Amino acid sequence: MTDKFGVLGKKSSQRTGVERVVNAPLPTVYGKFQAIGYLDHDRGDEQVALVYGEPGAENVLTRLHSECLTGDAFGSQHCECGDQLESALRAVVAEGRGIVVYLRGHEGRGIGLLGKLRAMALQAEGLDTVEANVALGFPVDARDYKVAADILRDMGVRSVRLMSNNPRKREALVENGIQVAEEVPLLIEPCENNITYLRTKRERLDHRLPHLDAVAHWS
Repeated sequence: MTDKFGVLGKKSSQRTGVERVVNAPLPTVYGKFQAIGYLDHDRGDEQVALVYGEPGAENVLTRLHSECLTGDAFGSQHCECGDQLESALRAVVAEGRGIVVYLRGHEGRGIGLLGKLRAMALQAEGLDTVEANVALGFPVDARDYKVAADILRDMGVRSVRLMSNNPRKREALVENGIQVAEEVPLLIEPCENNITYLRTKRERLDHRLPHLDAVAHWS
């Protein structure tokens, strides 16, 4: 059985890389997407790309969104993840075409949900997000974006306009054969609950967050 995005497959223990498994319509409050499900045979993760319109191959407006249960589902103000996901979905609909690759296995910059919650508990005691990961024996950032490049390549995408403030995402895509024609900032208005977290991302993780200068008065 096939669809316009390719063969619908089943898991095979002999395979490596990503396998396209299913394509299903997904109506949302933002617009009607196609949800393309993938299996990452290397890591065992199930992945999904939300596709709007006919993205094409070049200069595709794209978001690589790391899974964040607390932000995406619970509306946590500890981070800006939920707002970034919503903004990205709205942006591709406004553009008329685009892709949001939702990267499972990226919770807490790759340390998992329980690891992230433990890190958040340490942050409540005064450590920043980098210090908390290190104190728990975790890498500062354990995410791998190769699977995202593999998914984009499977969909025939050669270059993207990447919605991100994180330079590592651009570097990872380029290293894995996807060109980045433009980096599109995805800046979310900070609040008092996440300003310290965002400043740490800018100062210690090199995220491009120039809008934080406007709230320099917050301690």
